Amino acid sequence: MKKISLLIPVYNEEESIDALYTALIPLLNNTHTGLNGKSYDWEVILVDDGSSDCSAEKIKELHNFDSRFRYVRLSRNFGKENALLAGFDRFTGDAMVIMDADLQHPVSAIPEMIAQWENGFEDIYGRRLSRGKESITRKLFTQIYYGLLNKSTNVDVLPNVGDFRLLDRKVVDAICRMRESQRYTKGLYCWVGFKKTGIDFQTSERVAGKTHMSPRRLINLALEGITSYTTAPLRVATVLGFIISLLSICYMIYIVCKTLVYGEPIQGFPTIICTILILGGCQLIALGIIGEYIGKIYNESKQRPPYIVSEESPADVNNDIKIKP
Repeated sequence: MKKISLLIPVYNEEESIDALYTALIPLLNNTHTGLNGKSYDWEVILVDDGSSDCSAEKIKELHNFDSRFRYVRLSRNFGKENALLAGFDRFTGDAMVIMDADLQHPVSAIPEMIAQWENGFEDIYGRRLSRGKESITRKLFTQIYYGLLNKSTNVDVLPNVGDFRLLDRKVVDAICRMRESQRYTKGLYCWVGFKKTGIDFQTSERVAGKTHMSPRRLINLALEGITSYTTAPLRVATVLGFIISLLSICYMIYIVCKTLVYGEPIQGFPTIICTILILGGCQLIALGIIGEYIGKIYNESKQRPPYIVSEESPADVNNDIKIKP
């Protein structure tokens, strides 16, 4: 019997754990109507990413009631990208489904992913039909971000596609071989290749709690994606430097010719100040871009582990199932 793993990163989701368990049980018991009578062996890997609430205790309790639910507790908050890697490293199935604990990724879409996997696809990604209650500004910036990212790299990063997907064992193994500490997993999915297809799904509302993706986190994620996935910003800085240098030479020739023909009284202070400010601003932008990449080189050179595990359940579970009260 084929085995499918569910990987679910958890961060301050104590209010969602019970609803998540209830939603997954028909799938784990192979009674979900979408499976069409097919049976699979299941495991659920819950990775607690340093939650400050009672999420770790809740998932540990869940493991005690149903040993198909494994748990991994990280020593602190390492971020979702590294929490996913912790789950990848402990994956024991033939395929893995990645989803969120807040049930915005519908369980009802998983059987369709499995059907596409059985048809030979190795990376089946969920494609959002809508972005829920996101603001118009956020939706606009998301479109601009993916547009810039796709134009700056040779590998397409799919828009409206997140971590909700099914990955074959060979895809997970390929991603696990890339051990960079500053990860952009959405880019890695595309970079490794393999046979892909998508399914459409409607984003559900959170069953409890509130989103942890603040504007600051989203901006940091965008910068991480661009600087981790492409060196285009460095090229932009180089091209900008050439353009400004060319314009400066043209302006210098103009000033010299004007002085030789008409002479030059003492004037032009505003022009000098504006030129200095423009050049200084461009230099600072270029230095900032270079600094981002140097910072990444510095962090990678330390070769620290992407995450540290504080506690985890054993991998060799016997799938004993108890009744959850």
